[in-house]
Amino acid sequence: MRIRSALTVAATAGTLAVVASAPAQATEYSSALKIKGVQYDAPGRDSNNCRTGNTKDEYLTIKNYSRSTTVNLKGYVVRDAAGNRFTFPANHYLQPGDYVKLRGGHGTDSDAQNVVYRRNCNFIWNNDKDTIYLYKPSGSRADVHSYTKARDDRDGNGYITYHG
Repeated sequence: MRIRSALTVAATAGTLAVVASAPAQATEYSSALKIKGVQYDAPGRDSNNCRTGNTKDEYLTIKNYSRSTTVNLKGYVVRDAAGNRFTFPANHYLQPGDYVKLRGGHGTDSDAQNVVYRRNCNFIWNNDKDTIYLYKPSGSRADVHSYTKARDDRDGNGYITYHG
């Protein structure tokens, strides 16, 4: 969801008043970490076979949008609408402006390669529609986005961008 704000300007007898309305369709959470985008539909025919499947090609990109704060992902939780979840089990530090790709399947987590694997070969994101939740270790919500393939993936490549 993109946040859209309406801005109303009124001039009365030389006085200028600016009124901003509440964002439409989205709630902006106070968190440095945000969902940058999701490859919800892995290229090719879906196969969750751990050895030959393409679950590694399904990923969620999480970015640290802070200009000055490093964030440790340990304890952050990613969840979908059906309740499938992943908790970052180890320290993984995101410097300001840095990102991590949370991929399906098995692999070697790497700060240098900006990747963490879910250690699960099942797909988590639905190919037609889903909701992505990101929770802080405290349990408070850091970010949330819902998507539908028809509405949000206009070019049909299986990737949706949220925060630029």
